[in-house]
Amino acid sequence: MQIQIVTVGKLKEKYFVQGISEYTKRLQAYAKIKIMEVPDEKAPEQLSESEGRQVKEKEGKRILAQIKPDHYVFALAINGQMWSSEQLAENIEKLATYGRSQLTFVIGGSLGLSDEVLSRADQKISFGKITYPHQLMRLILVEQVYRAFKINRGEPYHK
Repeated sequence: MQIQIVTVGKLKEKYFVQGISEYTKRLQAYAKIKIMEVPDEKAPEQLSESEGRQVKEKEGKRILAQIKPDHYVFALAINGQMWSSEQLAENIEKLATYGRSQLTFVIGGSLGLSDEVLSRADQKISFGKITYPHQLMRLILVEQVYRAFKINRGEPYHK
């Protein structure tokens, strides 16, 4: 299985880099994983609705350029379906069973995802109704994907 994570912006904090590095290393026993960072769009603090939409559209074009037509796309969206770790594992397993071995998870920038990216998504998932910084969300996502593989293999997960 191949897992791709497409995310907006560069990871700056060393502790996030270290955590993500640890989980991607662990994941390599189960799947090929690749993290693609696309540049975020520079924008002032105060944006009109139109300006915000333009920022998301520009970031969205960069995201979509990283997604191949045969990829099954999970968009992380606050109004997506909320799953337990077991449900995420089950869905990944079902996709693999039906030959969908190219999975892409998309994390938007600080303003979220464009309508075009959300339309391309095969599934919108949420990790809760609260908002996480997208750098932290990257770490949480990598950990949950790793956990999903451990669950699917019936292996213990050491806390």
